Amino acid sequence: MNRPAQGATDAADTAANPVAHQSRPRQQLGAELRRLRDMAGISGRELAKRVGISQSTLSRIEAGHVVPPLPQVLDWAKEVGAEADCRDSLRALTEAAHTPEVHDWAASLAQRPHLQDDVRAFEEDAHVVLNFQPALVPGLLQTADYARRVFDTFDPPYSPDALAAALAARLDRQRVLYDPAKRFEFLITEAALRFRPGPHRVLLAQLDRIISIETLDTVVIGVIPQDIEASSTIPHGFVIYENEDHALASAEPIVGNMVTRGPELVDTHRRRWEALTRMALFDTDARVFLAELRDEIHRIATN
Repeated sequence: MNRPAQGATDAADTAANPVAHQSRPRQQLGAELRRLRDMAGISGRELAKRVGISQSTLSRIEAGHVVPPLPQVLDWAKEVGAEADCRDSLRALTEAAHTPEVHDWAASLAQRPHLQDDVRAFEEDAHVVLNFQPALVPGLLQTADYARRVFDTFDPPYSPDALAAALAARLDRQRVLYDPAKRFEFLITEAALRFRPGPHRVLLAQLDRIISIETLDTVVIGVIPQDIEASSTIPHGFVIYENEDHALASAEPIVGNMVTRGPELVDTHRRRWEALTRMALFDTDARVFLAELRDEIHRIATN
């Protein structure tokens, strides 16, 4: 009889505790779903067919890489014959797995010099990346000088060696922009485009790079002018990483990195993205805006 494992019950009991971040409910949810499937004697291929997902998606769910929506979890529970208390445990684990994960900067950097490899993993796994930045140029578009000066402002500060490693890793990440199998869409506010972490020459070089990158077939750049009529408030920056079977959203509040995997919360980010898109200039309009902004900054720099 398919009852919840003791570990799953304990995880469900502690999932609502905000200090229990190390319980990793999405991994526990995946492990419990796999345990139930194994106990029911159903192959991954067969269960995937019954639940209406691909076998690769099922494998990623069981590994804790993909967080399934609650209706899908309940369908899974039904197919494996889970009892009522087991379904309740799965519901609690699913709700916990949908809660955003916040990773404190200081703790995340305690054992490694930078976090660029974490971001690289999201970018390499995604087919489509939607990146909104209201305050500064997105990392994938930054020049080396601009990026170095941005890293210089971090708190806690980087050591010289860690700063060099972070800068090299950020620049290496940018190779993904040239992958023809991917698409990158950027929404950048005028305020972000005017953000100047150094002399005017740094910003001029940065604008030149954006103008150049915009010509890539894999890249779409939208700019949101300051005087545009607003159809949405401007939130914090966020990035949506989309694949064929899952998506996640990432943001960077002051305290650390926040990753959202729950489908409903990711859809909330998508709706905000669509609202912001309605405020943006694209294609020729964006190119004209960027060129005029660059000319303005050049005039200021040379006066």
